Amino acid sequence: MNFKLQNSLQKRTVERTSAALTSSMDYIDLTLENLQIMSTVTASDNNLLRKLNSVRPELDAEAYITFAHVMTELLHLTSINQMVSHASLFHSPSQMLLTADRGGKRLTDAQVLDNLRKLAVRCGTGIMYIMPEYPIGEGQTFGSVMRTDSISLIRVMDLNNPDREPSLLVLSLNKNRLVDLIESLLPSPNAQVYLYTNPNELVAGAGSYGSPILDFEAKVPGMFAVKANSPEDWTLLLLQPEKELWKEVEETRLFTYIIIAVSAILALLIAWAVYSGIAHPIQRLWKGMNAVGRGNFNVRLENDRFDEIGSLTRAFNKMVEDQKNLIENHYEQQLRLSNTELKFLQSQINPHFLYNTLDSIYRAAHNYEASEVSEMVLNLSRFFRLSLSKGRDTFTVEETVTHLHYYIRIQQLRFLESFTVRYELQEESKPVHVLKLLLQPLVENAILYGLEDKTDGELLISSRVESDFLILSVEDNGAGISKERMDRIRERLGQVSENTVDLSYLEGNPTDVYGLRNVYSRIKLFYGNRAELAIDSVEGERTIVELKLPLEHCRESFDLKPLRTMQHEVSEHESVDR
Repeated sequence: MNFKLQNSLQKRTVERTSAALTSSMDYIDLTLENLQIMSTVTASDNNLLRKLNSVRPELDAEAYITFAHVMTELLHLTSINQMVSHASLFHSPSQMLLTADRGGKRLTDAQVLDNLRKLAVRCGTGIMYIMPEYPIGEGQTFGSVMRTDSISLIRVMDLNNPDREPSLLVLSLNKNRLVDLIESLLPSPNAQVYLYTNPNELVAGAGSYGSPILDFEAKVPGMFAVKANSPEDWTLLLLQPEKELWKEVEETRLFTYIIIAVSAILALLIAWAVYSGIAHPIQRLWKGMNAVGRGNFNVRLENDRFDEIGSLTRAFNKMVEDQKNLIENHYEQQLRLSNTELKFLQSQINPHFLYNTLDSIYRAAHNYEASEVSEMVLNLSRFFRLSLSKGRDTFTVEETVTHLHYYIRIQQLRFLESFTVRYELQEESKPVHVLKLLLQPLVENAILYGLEDKTDGELLISSRVESDFLILSVEDNGAGISKERMDRIRERLGQVSENTVDLSYLEGNPTDVYGLRNVYSRIKLFYGNRAELAIDSVEGERTIVELKLPLEHCRESFDLKPLRTMQHEVSEHESVDR
């Protein structure tokens, strides 16, 4: 009711004030239109133009007589229209400023003369309104030169002559008459009314409340504003204190506020009852479920209710207890199984390599001198010494490459130095820890299947850090891999990726891409699902195998946390009975 009453009062006030402002604005427009017509008639008066054209720059007695007649004509203008305070004429050839009530004077300031001529050019055949504050010279304004404190209408003389001199007719509006006109619009002693011309230039103002408003688009705090515009870009703005406007509805507003206050108190009481009885218990249950989702199975919610929410809380507590028991009985068993699987994967590499190495030593003993056999045995002993490494599971990249070089040297002797090896290790990657014997199966595949029949083979081992990943790659310029073989390799690796925890590499033919499957299973177990193994090969040209390991899991020791994370991800998609 309060808002409706305020809107109704505001609407009536706006309509009434707008009507009054529009009526006054129409009168002002009519006055300005008459003033423009009068200026047009004066600027086109042939008799006046002949007199002005007869005056040369060098003034003589006849010129002064002519100027006296011109000032008489200007005086007639002020008497005809009471809205004109005084009329002036700037004669450009003689640089004389003629004023009806003040006589004439010659302007000598070059900057003032230049700006007045520029105003004449800008005005063209139309009219312009100039404020008295308009600057036309150094320290001088239009009002100080024309001796006026009000807005002035300017128009160039001799409108129909394209070769006219830039002489100006200046008609200054009577500011007091404008103030009297708009002051009648004030609805109360504390109201204000202002007349503006474009752009936001204050022409006149009336009222004693506050200071003049220089921007009629700005919101005045505590004031109610109504404005009316004219086609000539003139604006009337009326400001009235809002407390005067709303005085009639103060009592109604007081009762309204009392009703609102009582309603708010009742609403708060009802909201508190709903919150304490329903929303808060549900919120506690939601927080408990979030805690369980983060792995905290020690959460228990207090419950002393016997309604539906109480039953739901008891069911939640029982579910958490059952889940905790299930994890204690089965989850740790799965971790032990995974740990056993990992050790089994690790143990698969050493015997496999030992057999190949012994075969290499056997062949070397039959075909070469004992010194070569001695070097192979020496590299073999160093290799196994670092492999044991007092039970360590990881080496730095730099240690891994040193370890790998012993194996590569054995194979170089075996294959009669038919290939060379090159290392490109980024400095940032050298101290990063990686799982031991991770690159050896990849190098073995590159030598046996890529470089075995080449006499100018090259093996490239590289490491680098990109973003938050460690990149290890093994590249050879050997025989490459056929498209059918690549499809088979990707299929087998895909089976490992889908069943990492279930030892899928043991299914089917155990010799099928054994080394790649072994490495892929190990990085998935240790480094999580973000770890990747990529193979790119061009048959007859090259093969490159690249390992992409997350740096966050490249630690000095492992406790199978990545595996736990992976199992947790799997458990979100599978039933808990797994």
